Amino acid sequence: MKISNILKAVTAGACLMVTTALSAQQPSAEQIILDAINHERDTSSYSVITMTIHRPDWQRSMTMKSWTKGMKKSLVRVIEPKKDAGSGNLLIDESMWSYAPKINRVIKLPSSMMNQSWMGSDFTNNDLAKADDIVDYYNHNLVDVREHNGKKLYVIESIPKDTAPVVWGKEIVEVREDRVMLGHKFYDQDGKLVKRLEVNEVKNMDGKLVASSIRMLNVEESEHWTEVKIEEARFGVDLPERIFTLSNLRNPRQGY
Repeated sequence: MKISNILKAVTAGACLMVTTALSAQQPSAEQIILDAINHERDTSSYSVITMTIHRPDWQRSMTMKSWTKGMKKSLVRVIEPKKDAGSGNLLIDESMWSYAPKINRVIKLPSSMMNQSWMGSDFTNNDLAKADDIVDYYNHNLVDVREHNGKKLYVIESIPKDTAPVVWGKEIVEVREDRVMLGHKFYDQDGKLVKRLEVNEVKNMDGKLVASSIRMLNVEESEHWTEVKIEEARFGVDLPERIFTLSNLRNPRQGY
């Protein structure tokens, strides 16, 4: 074998070894997204949040309490303003119920309503109900690695599987190496950007960094956006199962 060919073979082998080593160190795109979701929700959580809905000719805010347990259970209840207090949503697995105190009725939301606005905001019922569906129903590809405040920022393209029960054509997710999700873009079936989630602030809350201020923007109508701010958060809290019941949705227990 000629020396030149030997050198080429050695160089190719060295490049393969380096690439393999880097791949071994780099988490998969699916694992990055799963880690970000687990980081945000933890094993359980309790939070107080303020949601502001902005439109060109009006703006309103409401304060809510939220409880989550694992990936499949959550309860959100409005506490202010007074006229909306008591309204809430309960999620168990992929089923969602809504409670309206004015009519004193608990309503199970049919699948036809899951893509409708959640409490008049730019979030949909699906946004709340399908926190981990992006892991189950999409194929993921790491398309870029950037830097954000001295940390790696992974950019992941998520394409729905052929049989996935989702409305989006694709999603682009940005996750920092400390598992904080910093951006999320939603595209329709024609590849057109419809809405995007931006993180405006990251804070240390209850011992870990979390996205404490996020904004969902309607791309076609720039003056339509919804901002969510976390005022208080605790993670890994002991939450009894009775919190996540229809009875508690309608008639809150003490403290819940």
